[in-house]
Amino acid sequence: MPSRSDQRKQLRARRNALSESERLVRSTTLCKQLARQPVFRNSRRIAAYLPADGEVETAPLIALAWRMGKQVYLPVLVPYRANRLWFARYEPDTPLIKNRFGIAEPANVHRQRIAAQALDLVLAPLVGFDHNGHRLGMGGGFYDRSFAYLLHRQHWRKPRLVGLAYDFQQLPRLSAKPWDVPLTAVATDSNWHLFRKG
Repeated sequence: MPSRSDQRKQLRARRNALSESERLVRSTTLCKQLARQPVFRNSRRIAAYLPADGEVETAPLIALAWRMGKQVYLPVLVPYRANRLWFARYEPDTPLIKNRFGIAEPANVHRQRIAAQALDLVLAPLVGFDHNGHRLGMGGGFYDRSFAYLLHRQHWRKPRLVGLAYDFQQLPRLSAKPWDVPLTAVATDSNWHLFRKG
């Protein structure tokens, strides 16, 4: 089996090879697919992300969430703890700044922050995933560290973690690490993969 870093490199190259118009068409189809799912419709507080490096475009989902009266949050790098995320409220007029990776995040975090446990749904970017709901991220462990508490819960597993991916990002198998937090589901441009309920 190829190493995680080889898989990551190949999938990122394929993702970045998509034209802007193809990415938008695929992302729009994916967003329509996810918008029909109860996990999205029944969630009030939703964490999304602003895409980078060829990731699935989230603007249609964010706009829909606002129209439905939902609260939207974006991940923000915690300044004093390595590889952890805060989640800050995001509204149409929220000022954004670039973090150390060049990814836009809300500028005024302290008054608009929410605990990870208070979120209902997290739309997670990913590089790859498998049929067991294992997620291949960029390698920093930000999502795994931020939601590690879910590994120790049998009930009240909140928030639900839903990955957003293109069909070609599905892998036959990923070698799971003990610290990997599995996904509830993945939405792709042609499918809804549900891995666990509850």
